[in-house]
This record gives sequence, structure tokens and C-alpha cells, in this order.
Amino acid sequence: MKVAVKYGLTANQPLVDEQGEIVGLGAGPLLVKRLLRLFEPATLIGPASQRCNGFDMVPLEFLDARDTLVINMDVIDSTYVWGVLHSTAAEPKLMNFVWWSATENYHHRVNKALLGLTFALFPTFANSERTASEVREIMRKWTTQPFVEQARLAWSNLGIRPERVQPRREPDVPVVLYPAIYVHDSKRPWEFIDVVEKVVKKTRINVQMRLHEAHLISEPAMHMSRHRWAWVGPLRTREGYWEALAGTTAFLATSRSESYGLEYIEALMAGVIGIFVDAPWARAILPENYPFFFKTEAEAVAMLNRAVTDPEGCRAQLDEAAGGSFGDWIREHHSGDDFERVFASKVKDWFGEAPGPAALVAG
Repeated sequence: MKVAVKYGLTANQPLVDEQGEIVGLGAGPLLVKRLLRLFEPATLIGPASQRCNGFDMVPLEFLDARDTLVINMDVIDSTYVWGVLHSTAAEPKLMNFVWWSATENYHHRVNKALLGLTFALFPTFANSERTASEVREIMRKWTTQPFVEQARLAWSNLGIRPERVQPRREPDVPVVLYPAIYVHDSKRPWEFIDVVEKVVKKTRINVQMRLHEAHLISEPAMHMSRHRWAWVGPLRTREGYWEALAGTTAFLATSRSESYGLEYIEALMAGVIGIFVDAPWARAILPENYPFFFKTEAEAVAMLNRAVTDPEGCRAQLDEAAGGSFGDWIREHHSGDDFERVFASKVKDWFGEAPGPAALVAG
């Protein structure tokens, strides 16, 4: 069995560049790369046939549906994808990969009904326990009980690869990171801005916002770019991203909801002190006794100010909350290898074969 990955329905950008590389540095493109590697030699579904760097891109209509599993990262159009595949195969192989918050991304009742049916009809893999709970709730509300009873659902935390982490370089002036590449309302960028503007009156800091290019001209980005102590620019390379994290002191997470929180986990792994809004998504990814949750703006200001004035004391608190090394706790609970092993194992359970490196399934 071959594997093809579908992604990009709402990306509004080319899937690959002229060199045949996946375009983009956000979570979506990174996950595409992980799946293509996990199930190598896998195919990327795209608008035209193209030989890329290590993989092929082909249109959906050109797939051999009799012997190809489609992993759909777009999900909302899975019934359409199944219809195209069904024109040449009696029983197409199709699964959903939900790597975003369904409740945040889709609000209209038609979309909710489509998602409920899609989750119930096709095996669905979620990027976290929280996302899996959302999937169950959408199915319960928007489709019938017989469909819900036969649904197949699994999850694993996305996790990260610790070998990407670079040695820490403590900056002369503490660096505070806006820990996202988007400034959607759900991220609450203005709350972040209000807090850092108060902290900078107490303590000298530099603030960095590395944003998706489409968000560089947003109102929050333009507002921050006027401050001499703030840098606002594009996220250019993954190597530069990890290098910058190694010299970052703290971040402030104000997001209302996250399906998982990959950017936050990466920053924590790099030794950045995370100040989190007290929300279920944040508590789901951190130790039970994590010390830096805020409920009010005043608490956020106090915690962030402490993080940039006493980072070593804060890191000692993180170790205490983890019952040892906080870095080791992150590695244990957010392992990229574990995610890939569980994903490949569920593909084997659901479709009878496990394309790609067999060692991942065997453990």
C-alpha cells in the first residue's frame, strides 16, 4: 500500500517551491514533511504532477485508488476526496488527520455537520487528547448515534525532536517572545502587547514577534514595530528559528484555545520560560504543578517580570514542578518518536498494512 498526503485546502499558498521543497514554516507544512518521511516513499497531493525533492506531487485524480491510502489533513472535504477515489476503486482507503482545533476553525452549522459526518465515516487521528475530545463532541452533536458507534478515533501528542534544540545563549538584555506566527483574535495578541508594554516600564527587555508574512501588516504587528525595544519580522528558516529560541528568555502565551501547542512545547524544550494563561489547553500539556499560570493581567505582568529578572530561579521552579528535570519531563511527555510510532501503528490497525519504516511500528 502506498500513502498520499493531502494538505493545503485553506493554505492560500503554493504547496512546493521551484526547488521542490514544501513551502512554509508553520505547523501544517512541518507535519506534511513528517508524514512524507514517515511513510517514505509517500506522495503529496497537489494541483499538478511534479517531481519534488525526495517525493512526487500528483493530482488527486491521478492516484491509483486501489492501492493508495490518502491521509487528509484538510478533513472538511474528505467526503469529496472519497467520491473521487471511489470512481476508480470500490473501497477507497482514506483517513483524517486533525491537527487543528475543530471548534476554533469551523463555526457554521453546515461545516460542523460535515465534520461530524466525516469524523464518523473515516478513521480519524488527532494531534492530542484535547483534539480527540473535540472530535467526539462534534460527532455526538452533529451526526447520528449509529455513525458515532462505528467511528474509529485515535490520538497522540505531536511531540518534537529534541535533537533540534541548540545550546542556550543567555542574552545581555532579556528577550520575550510572542509564541505564535499568527495574530488571529483567538491568539489574543493585544493581551500580549498590553502585558509586555507594562513589563518594559519596569525592566529592560527586547520583544520578538516572528510572524507569517501575511500577518506582518496586521494592526498588532504594525503597532509593535513602532517600539524601539521590539523586533517584528518574518519566520525565515527552521535553523534560524531554533537559533533564536536558544537566546530567548521567556514567552507569554495568551491564546484562548489551542489544539495542542507545538510552538510552546518547542520553546519550553529550548529552555524558554513559559508564562501561560490559565486555560484547559495549557494545563493539558504541562505538569500538574506548573507554577506560571495567570488568570489576570496583573498576574501575567508579575510573572513575566520575574521570568526576565530571575530566569534561573524560575527554571529551578520548573524542575521542582516536574519532580526532577523539566526538560526531561517535556521529552518524556512530548516525544516526536512516540507520535510517529502510534500513528504508523494505527494505520496498520485500520488498513491492515503499515507503509514506511517498519521499525516505528515494532518499536
